[in-house]
Amino acid sequence: MKIVCAPDSFKGSIDAVVAADAMAEGLSAAIDGVIIDTCPVGDGGEGTLSALLSALDGTAFGCETIGMHGAPVEASIGDFAGEGFAYVESAEALGLQTLPAEARDIMTASSFGVGTMIKRACETDADRVLVGLGGSATNDGGCGMAQALGVRFFDASGQLIDSPVAGGDLHRIQGIDPSDRFAALDKIEMVALCDVKNTLTGPNGATAVFGPQKGATRENVRQLDEGLQHLATIIARDLGIDVLELESGGAAGGLGAGMVAFAGVKIVSGIDHVLESANFSARIAGADLCLTGEGRIDGQSLTGKACLGVARAAAKSGVPTVALVGVAGPDADRCLEAGLVDYVIIGDGLDQSESIARVAPLLANAAAAVAKQYAATISS
Repeated sequence: MKIVCAPDSFKGSIDAVVAADAMAEGLSAAIDGVIIDTCPVGDGGEGTLSALLSALDGTAFGCETIGMHGAPVEASIGDFAGEGFAYVESAEALGLQTLPAEARDIMTASSFGVGTMIKRACETDADRVLVGLGGSATNDGGCGMAQALGVRFFDASGQLIDSPVAGGDLHRIQGIDPSDRFAALDKIEMVALCDVKNTLTGPNGATAVFGPQKGATRENVRQLDEGLQHLATIIARDLGIDVLELESGGAAGGLGAGMVAFAGVKIVSGIDHVLESANFSARIAGADLCLTGEGRIDGQSLTGKACLGVARAAAKSGVPTVALVGVAGPDADRCLEAGLVDYVIIGDGLDQSESIARVAPLLANAAAAVAKQYAATISS
């Protein structure tokens, strides 16, 4: 029996590499002679760098930057010289996981730090810079990022806004000048890896859908959504770029739209890119079962999250995929109509804190139970 273990990270707990190893440990103990291929994945969010380092010949180097509220941060950048690209994981500087819930302030959070990381990545010998957008706690439309790359923003009196722009500052912007933008951006291919398709504003936009989980109140949501609408208007006027209806423009609090407008990126599916990099199509061929997983599965998983991307890729080779997850949220059953054959809540009956604390052994046990069930099906 051959099983491919291709989980994403379990946010706030373990990364994809540890998750894949935990699954493999459970399988080895449960089934004699099982052939296991661990293939940790990511969709552009937290942990994608470690998944790429597992799949490809690359190294990580440190980059001094700032977090969303200005505190110094030592982030890691992936250098994949053999593949011709460098990888920037936005969540290293802007991730929800970097701050406790009580310290999050979406109105004052800026993406400036990821702009510093992009600039440093451009200084490598890479032909391309890939930027993972997922997991951010910001909602500034990428303006802070743009400032770090030399784009200038002005207020109504024509004064330069020199402090890092945050979500609460978007209404102040009355002019944009990209003339001093970091020159390397014109010579290097920029690609953003994304796990959602949300547009910039409105009921399906960056703020309405993701703002509350970043600490936004109802009034914050209104203010931030209006701020992004205003920003889109200024971008269209000053840069001639329409980001308002851009698919995935709402990713990472509008960082997707900002990267298109200010850095000229192409946005692609994060999970599809990682699976291609990992040569997943060849590795899944001939397998009997694929196990994937992440912290939460729900209706949003359908828009580009790792579990569904893995399931769809495995289905092309006729291999069934089961997701091992921490939580099943609203509309999780819709995922069974879009590629997954089943999902299993690994800590079913446990409270969330205990499930998070025990995620590795819970994954091992769940992987073993699912594999035994499929082994019995195959033998019969």
